[in-house]
Amino acid sequence: MRAGGASSVCCGGGGGGGGREAAMLMLLIAAACGFVFVLLNLPDGRSLPGGPGVRGERAAVPLLPQLSVKERRMEEVVRLQNVEQELEQQTDENVAETDERISRSPPGIKEKIWMMQDQLIMARAYLQFASPHGSTHLARELKLRMKEIERVINHISGSSHVPRSALQKMRAMDMTLSKAQRTFPHCSLLTAKLRAMTHHSEELVRAHRSESSFLEQVAVRSLPKGHHCLAMRLTSEFFLLDPKEREFAQRYSTQIGGFHHYAIFSDNVLASAVVINSTISTSKDPERIMFHVVTDALNFPAMMMWFLTNPPNPATIRIESLDHLKWLPADFSSRFKQKGIRDPRYTSALNHLRFYLPDVFPSLNKLVLLDHDVVVQRDLSGLWEIDMKGKVNGAVETCTSGDGYHRLENLVNFSDPSILNKFDAKACISAYGMNIFDLKEWRRQGLTATYDKWFQAGKRRRLWKAGSLPLSQLVFYNRTAPLDHRWHVLGLGHDRSIGRGEIERAAVIHYSGKLKPWLEISIPKYRDYWNSFLNYDNHYLQQCNIHM
Repeated sequence: MRAGGASSVCCGGGGGGGGREAAMLMLLIAAACGFVFVLLNLPDGRSLPGGPGVRGERAAVPLLPQLSVKERRMEEVVRLQNVEQELEQQTDENVAETDERISRSPPGIKEKIWMMQDQLIMARAYLQFASPHGSTHLARELKLRMKEIERVINHISGSSHVPRSALQKMRAMDMTLSKAQRTFPHCSLLTAKLRAMTHHSEELVRAHRSESSFLEQVAVRSLPKGHHCLAMRLTSEFFLLDPKEREFAQRYSTQIGGFHHYAIFSDNVLASAVVINSTISTSKDPERIMFHVVTDALNFPAMMMWFLTNPPNPATIRIESLDHLKWLPADFSSRFKQKGIRDPRYTSALNHLRFYLPDVFPSLNKLVLLDHDVVVQRDLSGLWEIDMKGKVNGAVETCTSGDGYHRLENLVNFSDPSILNKFDAKACISAYGMNIFDLKEWRRQGLTATYDKWFQAGKRRRLWKAGSLPLSQLVFYNRTAPLDHRWHVLGLGHDRSIGRGEIERAAVIHYSGKLKPWLEISIPKYRDYWNSFLNYDNHYLQQCNIHM
């Protein structure tokens, strides 16, 4: 009966007053339902003006049309994607600049910055460990918070206070991290994944280091193509000369005691040229200089041809080959090769020839030995005036106060009794590359025999690291006179932190290390000190495309 009555009310004709009232009631119910539906579907918990969502504040009635839910969500996605791109565009320069400003911040600011940096680390961890099938919205929220925190760090680093907005961003990040923790609650799984990632990263680093070391060795051992071209051209032209033209003019008398003698042991033509050119150009009396260049048999023709066509006037030069030194042991050129050692600096016979200086130059009593990777910037004649006080070797010490790296214990095996009982592990290492030797005192003390004794002992058991430097420290132990550090500055072949002032005050700068100035891998800011002593208009350099 009620059903039929309801039916008649809903479907009745428009004549009666009761039908109009029922229709009005239905319309009001529909409007109310629609209003509730809108309230329930407003994004971000917003409500109509004046409704509960205002949280006690009076909201303004919008004058522009409201965006739909779909449009608002698309707008949020686009904003998060922009934040993601900004995060990926962070540069190392920006990070370094920010770190520098942080270091200048007051302690209270630093503490807040460290807390925010910890938040960033946790956020990155959650992003890294998040499952690809998890919440993309959470990942984007983390990235948004990270961007906000990075902006705050950049803004407050170096300032004197932390603004309230920064603290609000920290609290917002804490809430997001709490949400991430609830989403990824399994710490054991995260720990396992972190260990796997750490192991994988260590393997990658190890592989990259091995590759880098190999490629560096290739670069160090391989002269640039132009240098090979130069050696070939010089050698071929040397053998085209008449035998009488293959000798230097004898510009000195049989009495050569009045000269300042410089020895260079090298297989590199251009490197030797730079040493000689720089020494002459800075000398107060270049006519008193005599250079003694010793090279190997392979490079002897090229070395001769270069200095025949580019004589070091007004100085005098002599060039000899190892083959000319008939008194050397027959196996001298090969005896220094060691298993597993490929670096030619450690296996070169020319490097070990320094221990035979009194025999190479029997008529000399004093001599300066220059490595071929040095540049002379000041007159060196003052070295002959230094009182050696009975010492054999004059050299600059490489250690400073508190510096443990340049101590003897880092080159020599002090677990061996023969070393432990004779040497001080904390003794300072003396530099090589610019040394003055009293050959008369050397002969008197029989140091070449001392060298031979230690060399043979080192062949039987491992007593020191590869190369001639450790042996030099043992042979000249307590026999070295320390020179002022301004005579010799080292490290231009590996240390990028040497200041211009220190370099320009030095009498000799030394490209010790692997990054030699004639290699493409050399340190660019040090290259001009070497380049300035080569004439790149020389026709040999032009033909072989050797340029600055």
